[in-house]
Amino acid sequence: MPILEADYLVVGAGAMGMAFADTLISETDATVVLVDRNDQPGGHWVNAYPFVRLHQPSAYYGVNSRRLGSDSIDAGGWNEGFYELAGGSEVCAYYDQVMRQHLLPSGRVSYFPMSEYLGDNHFRTLAGDEYRVEVRRRVVDATYLSVVAPSMRPPLYDVAPGVDCIPPNDLPKQRARGRYVIVGGGKTSMDACNWLMRHGISPDRLTWIKPRDSWLLDRASVQPGPAFARRVLADFSAQSRAIATADSVEDLFRRLNERGCLLRIDEAVTPSMYRCAIVSQGELDHLRRISDVVRMGRVVALEPGRIVLDDGTVDVDPSALFVDCTGDGIGTRPATTVFAGDRITLQSVRTCQPTFSAAVIARVEAMNLDDDAKNDYCRPVPHPTKPLDWITMTVEFNLNQLRWFDDPDLMAWLNGARLNAASHMLAADADATDVFRQIAPRLRAANTKLEALLRA
Repeated sequence: MPILEADYLVVGAGAMGMAFADTLISETDATVVLVDRNDQPGGHWVNAYPFVRLHQPSAYYGVNSRRLGSDSIDAGGWNEGFYELAGGSEVCAYYDQVMRQHLLPSGRVSYFPMSEYLGDNHFRTLAGDEYRVEVRRRVVDATYLSVVAPSMRPPLYDVAPGVDCIPPNDLPKQRARGRYVIVGGGKTSMDACNWLMRHGISPDRLTWIKPRDSWLLDRASVQPGPAFARRVLADFSAQSRAIATADSVEDLFRRLNERGCLLRIDEAVTPSMYRCAIVSQGELDHLRRISDVVRMGRVVALEPGRIVLDDGTVDVDPSALFVDCTGDGIGTRPATTVFAGDRITLQSVRTCQPTFSAAVIARVEAMNLDDDAKNDYCRPVPHPTKPLDWITMTVEFNLNQLRWFDDPDLMAWLNGARLNAASHMLAADADATDVFRQIAPRLRAANTKLEALLRA
């Protein structure tokens, strides 16, 4: 069996694996073997539906060393006035360029696509060749939070013969239907609904099966650049006030909603899901036009002319097209230690910012510290599923941020990091140290109050 030697074996060339490898070779002289099961880098983007776009601005997505997009502001559409959102094909092309034009030319990265990791530092290529990697430092698991898109597996419910049920990938290939049934309450379902309406399908031809409603983030509050800094800081201040004045968890979410920090499609329904989905006000307005919304739990089975759900059945046009938008998105596995002996497990260390988080972990790995100290910089921030997670993830990230504030060298790197959303808010002549000195007490106060609300 051929033996390869490298400092790091990175398993997974998705968004987090690429961001980690990019920062690692930029900050160290390490060598890397990168193994991935797809035929090109990009992870779940390779299997994404054709009309998918980033929810967050392209300006701080991808890898730290290379800009994604042109940092332009959209002049039309439902994202008008905000920074561009790269589409799926653009993201895939970007990661291919990062690999071919940056990582491989470094001479320190060996890339093995179409290869299955077998564990114990072994992998098998498509041709059947098996390799073992002699790892001098660590194995990096970049698959722990793998995204499973609807196109990557069959529906999680029974579909009877004669019922047309497709993943969103196939939606642009379909002939026109009188009725479209969108299954799922997450961002993929929102994308499918909005795509249909953008192409002239009236909202009264849509049925939306929503097992749960979701709290959403306003895209106006996550914009990069000094021009949007006042809006972003106003959102931070509104969150701080909501936390400070809330007398219960329920009251906190009411206040966050009233201040525009968290949005919901139907103001009469209390959301029971939170997944960091981001929408513009234009998207939200159109989603509110869909009146045929079914809230009867999850789909159990699709039968000709009938939908069987947890809490009953619904009749539907037998010729309806069902679009399966169910799935967990980013993995929901429990948090685990990031740095552990000969292993690194990539996870978010900032709320809902996986690529930035992977880059930070690589930067901390480059520091001359033991694992306990490194883990003190990189407390896992689990990706949320339910509203209460907004609180717990905020507490964990605030602890990370406060730790970073105490390290001038790391803060200097963060202030220049393209993937760091906060760095985009600072004007060229801003005193970052002064800004952070003002923010730190508010983070500590927020954590004290949030922990009290969780105990109540």
